[in-house]
Amino acid sequence: MAIYTLPDGTELDLPDGSTGLDIAAAIGPGLARAALAVEVDDTQYDLDRVVPAGKVNIITAASDAGREMIRHSTAHVLAQAVTDLYPGAEYTIGPAVEDGFYYDFDVDTPFSDDDLARIEARMREIVREDQRFERAEMSVPEGLDLFADQPYKREIIEAVDESEGAVGGGISVYRNYVDGDTEGEPSQRFVDLCRGPHVPSTSRLGHFKLMRTAGAYWRGDASRQQLQRIYGTAWESKQALGDHLHRLEEARKRDHRKLGVELDLFSFPEVIGSGLSVWHPKGGLVRRIMEEYSRREHEQAGYEFVVSPHLAKSDLFETSGHLGWYRESMYPAMELEGAEYYMKPMNCPFHVLIYKSRTRSYRELPLRLFEFGTVYRYEMSGVVHGLTRVRGLTQDDSHIFCTREQIVPELESLLGFVLRMLRAFGLEDFEATLSTRPEKYVGEPEDWDAATEALAQALQTQGIEYVVDEGGGAFYAPKIDVHVKDAIGRKWQLSTLQVDFQLPQRFELSYAGADNHEHRPYMIHRALFGSIERFFGILLEHYAGALPVWLAPVQAEVVPVADRHLDYAHEVAGRLGAEGFRAEVNDHPETVGAKLRTARLQKVPYAVIVGDADVEAGTVGLKTRLGEEERDVPLGDFVARLATDVQERS
Repeated sequence: MAIYTLPDGTELDLPDGSTGLDIAAAIGPGLARAALAVEVDDTQYDLDRVVPAGKVNIITAASDAGREMIRHSTAHVLAQAVTDLYPGAEYTIGPAVEDGFYYDFDVDTPFSDDDLARIEARMREIVREDQRFERAEMSVPEGLDLFADQPYKREIIEAVDESEGAVGGGISVYRNYVDGDTEGEPSQRFVDLCRGPHVPSTSRLGHFKLMRTAGAYWRGDASRQQLQRIYGTAWESKQALGDHLHRLEEARKRDHRKLGVELDLFSFPEVIGSGLSVWHPKGGLVRRIMEEYSRREHEQAGYEFVVSPHLAKSDLFETSGHLGWYRESMYPAMELEGAEYYMKPMNCPFHVLIYKSRTRSYRELPLRLFEFGTVYRYEMSGVVHGLTRVRGLTQDDSHIFCTREQIVPELESLLGFVLRMLRAFGLEDFEATLSTRPEKYVGEPEDWDAATEALAQALQTQGIEYVVDEGGGAFYAPKIDVHVKDAIGRKWQLSTLQVDFQLPQRFELSYAGADNHEHRPYMIHRALFGSIERFFGILLEHYAGALPVWLAPVQAEVVPVADRHLDYAHEVAGRLGAEGFRAEVNDHPETVGAKLRTARLQKVPYAVIVGDADVEAGTVGLKTRLGEEERDVPLGDFVARLATDVQERS
């Protein structure tokens, strides 16, 4: 008998040789119908495979693992449809990705939109045919023979490590079968190289849509063959697919690149270069407001402000390790006066030098240094994206130097500070990732373990849900990445906290302890916004351009009904300006309706309308960007309302 332990601790005794479907059926017939696969001790199996005893979890469609399986299985259906419709097409890889999947093909002619419609129609036929996925395991030579006409599959197979293969140095494939075509053996429709698992049959799929095509190089290498990639999305239900497509449509409306042009905030002139922005007056104003608020909060939290240059000699980055570990993401060196200089990719080495500039005492710790420091990353042009992936970015960068005893309380306080700051900008839905030691790292394992435990303790104290990304840390430190969900449910990675034992060691930092001996400080890296550029882009999309009153570049647009009201309109704007608010008068020769439409399109929080009655009574009419209207509002009352909006950051 085999003992299977369920997530609630219940044990099932089943005969040896039981399959995943047997386990699901033993739990209940409903679960058996809903099951896609089974996971035992963190290894996934197809439902029809015999599984070993252990901790078991039944994978269903609405789970993260189930969605990934649906997407990967749908990618196989995509490859089958393409090879059916385009004889001679060579197929490569087709993984599940976030919210969807893709598959790369080598075909004579790039795919068109009409091709996508044709391929999707064939995929739906395959789904209706209820083709079952069947796993087969074979040796490498057998695999090479099976894929004799598929050079990309052969290349993958040839790279299989004999010691790590699926079955004693072998491979696994999945065939699609349909019963009832002819008498005798079922008819094979498609075969693909894959580790699996897959859904039981194509009938468990169907809620998908092909989205677009793109070019892609084999293995991501620009010197290799260019392929045609088809992207798609797949979900567990019609409702889930519809919700996703709605989010995509909302995302298109909220695209910060589009809003940046419409609201005259920033631009990317080609003459400057890819991934480098200029900020227009309105965008620069919002950025200044964000930075000033951040500076005030940091001052109150005990940070000291520093400034560092934009470039430095190569020696600095050799010592810090950046040239050894990060060179491919740095701008090329420039020769100056016989020395190599690099644009800085990070601010931390400069802050280390500030710490090292004189002897330090334990009485100075924790020492919190802060800078709005512009850094430069040589991102590939294909990944540059508006403000959210740029080559020149300004980090709200902080480095805290502390004793070992101060690490946990400092991290707890620091994480609380991060969350308060993000909430001030209207972001509330948080979760986190704790990334641990990667395969390539510097330092001692026990130091990594201590740092990782300190980060986990800080997360638990703040009550943030988190997942562990095993091996996802930077080469020099474990880290916390704080993620936030925006108004349409998308997840963005924002703040990062890292405990670093390596830079203090590489730069031989020390402090005089209470025992009059030298000790090595610990260092915490922290970028709160991540970068000003990226955070600004995220906020624009979160608010669909309608920034809260305290951040809006123009808080009130004064609209005179006729030219005779212009003097009073300027009087109103002057009063608002004297009270510290940002107001403009629209004195263009347009109708009131046109002026109100302009204010709405520019996302101005308040259109302030003034006419004859307002001039006499000292009042204003109001129309918010949400369409709410009021008349005969005393000007003093509106001033007080704006003050409340700003104070409450509404």
